[in-house]
Amino acid sequence: MKKLVYTTTLFLLMFFACKITLAQQPQFKVLALYSTNVESDHVDFAMDAIKFYSNMAKAKGFVFDTTSSWENLNDDKLKNYQVVVWLNEFPHNQVQRSAFEKFMINGGAWLGFHVSGYNDKYTKWPWFVDFLGATFYNNNWPPLPAKMIVDDNTHPATKSLGKSYVAPINEWYGWKPNPRDNKDIKVLVTLDPANYPLGKKDIIREGDIPVVWTNTKYKMLYMNMGHGDQIFTSPEQNQMFEDALLWLAGSR
Repeated sequence: MKKLVYTTTLFLLMFFACKITLAQQPQFKVLALYSTNVESDHVDFAMDAIKFYSNMAKAKGFVFDTTSSWENLNDDKLKNYQVVVWLNEFPHNQVQRSAFEKFMINGGAWLGFHVSGYNDKYTKWPWFVDFLGATFYNNNWPPLPAKMIVDDNTHPATKSLGKSYVAPINEWYGWKPNPRDNKDIKVLVTLDPANYPLGKKDIIREGDIPVVWTNTKYKMLYMNMGHGDQIFTSPEQNQMFEDALLWLAGSR
């Protein structure tokens, strides 16, 4: 009888120890890359984003690592993460670009903000142009708040939004070709044409301008928000930022 009690007790201790160990393991790991030698408004955004997602990581039980060294965009480093976030920059050399391509093709996830999606005729990275589904065309200046149309609030990233909302102060990008014209792109949020003319020095007067979208060939989301220190002042938009990361990590 004593042996049975001992065995049962030992089994229960091992069971609960296993549960505690599993509970302590992070749900997923995120690597966020940023630069400090870029436009000051982009640095401000990156610092706010790091604070936002670090707090979220503590609350949700995942790892949110950050680095300002883009040399960490390599095969050996990326194999430890499920999601990569570009906060205010993008890779400039072929080694980093190739590592990122491999990461995405092999099932990794990407969240890019604002200038991280910038590309033009000088970028010379055709894979990324196809991946993003768009090329930078124009912008408004100065940064301004703007009304958004939510194209799809059934998607896990935008499910908390209504049919529209007002996004905080930001510099908004136009794209040509339009990502909506790409069969693989699903647009989730669009700049409301009611905002036009948008700007004072540089003015967006017309056009269909997607703001948040995904390329359905990959686990990715691009968000045009990311200029200045006001981006995280909207509870509605913050919830989208949170839901987006959880979806990319497979938690939604």
